[in-house]
Amino acid sequence: MRSLVSAEPLASRLHVKETQCPYCSVQCKMTVEELAAPVKGQHRGEYAVQGVPNEASQGRLCVKGMNAHQHALSGQRLLHPLIRRNGELETCSWEEAIQYIAVQFQSMKEDYGADTVGVYGGGSLTNETAYLLGKFARVALGTKHIDYNGRFCMSAAASAGSKVFGMDRGLTFRLSDIPKASCIILAGTNIAECQPTLLPYFNQAKENGAYIIVIDPRRTATAAMADLHLQVKPGMDALLADIMLKVIMDNGMMDSHFIEERTLGYEQLRHGLADLQLEQAAAACGIDLAQIRQAAMAYGKADTGMIMTARGVEQQTDGHLAVRHFLNLVLATGKIGRSGCGYGAITGQGNGQGGREHGQKADQLPGYRSIENEADRAYVASVWGVDPASLPGKGVSAYEMMERVHDQDIRALLVMGSNPVVSNPNVRLVEEALRKLDFLVVADMFLSETARLADLVLPVTAYLENEGTLTNLEGRVLLREQGRPSPGETLHDWDVLCRISAELGKGTYFQYDCAEDIFNELRVASRGGIADYYGITYERLRNEKGVYWPCPAPEEQGTGLLFSERFAHPDGKAVFTAEFSPGWNEVSPEFPLILTNGRVLPHYLTGVQTHRSAALAAREVENFVELHPAAAARNRVLDGEWVEIQSVYGSFTVRARVKEYIREDTLFVPMHWGGIQNVNRATRPELDPYCRMPGFKTVAVTIHPLRLVR
Repeated sequence: MRSLVSAEPLASRLHVKETQCPYCSVQCKMTVEELAAPVKGQHRGEYAVQGVPNEASQGRLCVKGMNAHQHALSGQRLLHPLIRRNGELETCSWEEAIQYIAVQFQSMKEDYGADTVGVYGGGSLTNETAYLLGKFARVALGTKHIDYNGRFCMSAAASAGSKVFGMDRGLTFRLSDIPKASCIILAGTNIAECQPTLLPYFNQAKENGAYIIVIDPRRTATAAMADLHLQVKPGMDALLADIMLKVIMDNGMMDSHFIEERTLGYEQLRHGLADLQLEQAAAACGIDLAQIRQAAMAYGKADTGMIMTARGVEQQTDGHLAVRHFLNLVLATGKIGRSGCGYGAITGQGNGQGGREHGQKADQLPGYRSIENEADRAYVASVWGVDPASLPGKGVSAYEMMERVHDQDIRALLVMGSNPVVSNPNVRLVEEALRKLDFLVVADMFLSETARLADLVLPVTAYLENEGTLTNLEGRVLLREQGRPSPGETLHDWDVLCRISAELGKGTYFQYDCAEDIFNELRVASRGGIADYYGITYERLRNEKGVYWPCPAPEEQGTGLLFSERFAHPDGKAVFTAEFSPGWNEVSPEFPLILTNGRVLPHYLTGVQTHRSAALAAREVENFVELHPAAAARNRVLDGEWVEIQSVYGSFTVRARVKEYIREDTLFVPMHWGGIQNVNRATRPELDPYCRMPGFKTVAVTIHPLRLVR
């Protein structure tokens, strides 16, 4: 696959032998070559992008990957540190910037305590930087307040997997196993737009006779390939899973031997479902019961089967339980731990898997260790050369950090690889919070919406320049080599952390010459943990083109198919979930519609990178709302006009697209735009009680054409 595109170059004659897409969790490999330098008086060159065959994407690229180099070569890149003087950002030296950070952080700690300094990371950072960010917070700063934007991505599935299986990894199977499945359920995932290079696996499964079921309020491109589309009402996914399981139980399609030998808690679950009224429950889900029976029978009868969930199921205030109830289906039918079977959480961010394994989450230490476990604390402290008692305890989740910023319990904040002023729910509070900070420092490639509020902005390297490892959705660790020198005065994000640590007097704990040095320490810190990377080395990654974790020794191959013989709990058994969720149903006459959000093919996260790509930005230049013709008629909305969408939390403005393929009671808005087009100006701040995931997918709203709004 080859693409000839243009970008604004910062260096001439670029030739990258092999790099890795910075976007989704597939982590496709590619080459980038400049074919023609910019002509005098013009700003654009011509580039060729070629997919490189690898185990995950098999050489495929999507439109984002083919144009990823455009943002890395953009003339909008930040090339020098920026400091705010007299209300304006202006260039300064790195020496001044690092000294300023150290003085501010140190004074906050002395005046108000270490926990008044916070660190906010991202799920697109390399494993090395994610690891170092956690170490930086706990050793250099001594603060418990660290979390990251992956809290909004994978926390529901991660916590559910940990409870049910004893460990969390995106897929419990290999991508190459997908064509072997006889039945596949895709719940709340639009792979065709979010991970398009994976679509051939599912097409191959269909060619092999697989029956594919898609659960989604919209008839997406993914739903279009399905044999059956269940157009569920947002917020009712857990109940839908329960109906399917009750049908399977009533028809005797459970795997009794698997349940008896390898699970706990089935009887409690069976009793809990005994009185479930199927017709009533199906009506609450907004789906005809006959369709749900059809789906349940197809999955129950299949010899092999897979269930995959993504943000549509997980970004809800009962997302943790919703995932666990889909896992009940997996366990009850014994469809896990063998070829063509398993559960998968379709990771969103480029390093959404690795980013949550090594310490930038509030409750975790490297290797998926718990910060509240004394043995885990002691082990990691021994690797870091510090007293275990010096390590702070558990912090709070990403959005709760913003609440603490708003209350001024956190007074200084370092943001790295994230744009919280757009990505958080209830962003009006977040904007207010960040403006209250005594000191805000942002490390980014561009002047994002969050960076525009900063006292100090630090320019960091892009994917073409920043060597390191990333872990894709199937748990395969991949090495992304440096493809070109760092432009201007940009620094690797891990180097920034080392320099700040040295200025804070903690430099002896942060002495690394390259990313590989950090990875080798990460290997030791993760050794014996759930996410054990000890047997993985840069040399192996170069030679083998990727290694699955867990991999506890250099001579081992890593584990692609999980749970073949036992689960990760000490007793080796998985656990059924008998706790039930009532779902979400809070619409009212004043706010009669359900707002949900998601992604579109050309853009990624809050658009900081993809909006700087001319080829991608041109595909979707502004935000929009999809609504059903019946909803449009009731609310006097015309196709193509600007509308205001309002909840009790706030409002935003987008252009209307009237489409028949969405539920009549549901509005869909993408998540990639800030400002007045930011869908999160209306999302609610309530969090899942288990994993602290915000309820992005369900909020009651009303819609009005702007021509009728006074």
